Amino acid sequence: MDSTRFPGKPLKNILNKPMVGHVYDRVRICDILTKTVVATCDQDIADYINSINGQYVMTGNHHTRATERCAEALEILEEKEKNKYDIVVMVQGDEPMVLPDMINNVINPIIDNSDILVTNLYGKIETDKELKDCNVVKVVCDLENNAMYFSREPIPNGVNGANCDSFKQYGIIAFQRDFLMKYINMEPTYLEKAESIDMLRILEHGLKLKMVLTEHNIFTIDTPEELCQVEKLMKDLMP
Repeated sequence: MDSTRFPGKPLKNILNKPMVGHVYDRVRICDILTKTVVATCDQDIADYINSINGQYVMTGNHHTRATERCAEALEILEEKEKNKYDIVVMVQGDEPMVLPDMINNVINPIIDNSDILVTNLYGKIETDKELKDCNVVKVVCDLENNAMYFSREPIPNGVNGANCDSFKQYGIIAFQRDFLMKYINMEPTYLEKAESIDMLRILEHGLKLKMVLTEHNIFTIDTPEELCQVEKLMKDLMP
């Protein structure tokens, strides 16, 4: 709720429903998941999720990384239930266009290959505006679709007139449960802090992060203008 770029954005209405409500409802219809929980430090968000008979976990308000908040919520949930989960999917609360298929796509590589510790969904950048927008996190990958670097600046830069596709990170990330707990015990890194991107901590510690390409083009909301654009897109997609 204290977003510096868009205060109160999780509860801003899109088509007469709060943004976080769209995310919650879209995530919980994914058949592969056994539980959907909202991790928040804001009572207003908790009250809203409670009003729709959803489940939430109250975390501390000290987190600067969504991944760290997710890990704390997992610890609280597991302690309460006396149970451990195998795979944790973190979906950012400002991704109201998320689709169940996207969650399936990001989880399946971990299910199919136990050597994969973490996966992150990504998609193609279609406009020059997105490429230059510092709120859009760009990613470049190696030939096996492992992340090489994330940045808020345009990458690759197309120097010498090279015609390169550019790609953006989506806030939909799946972890093997034990790796998520390992992540929060890793020392925060220089580039992670410089770019303000969680996943750079993994790369700077020399570990692999498998990127999963999706054909779905969705948009994260960071400003009131983007909320209006996403609302129009979602309205146009309604039957």
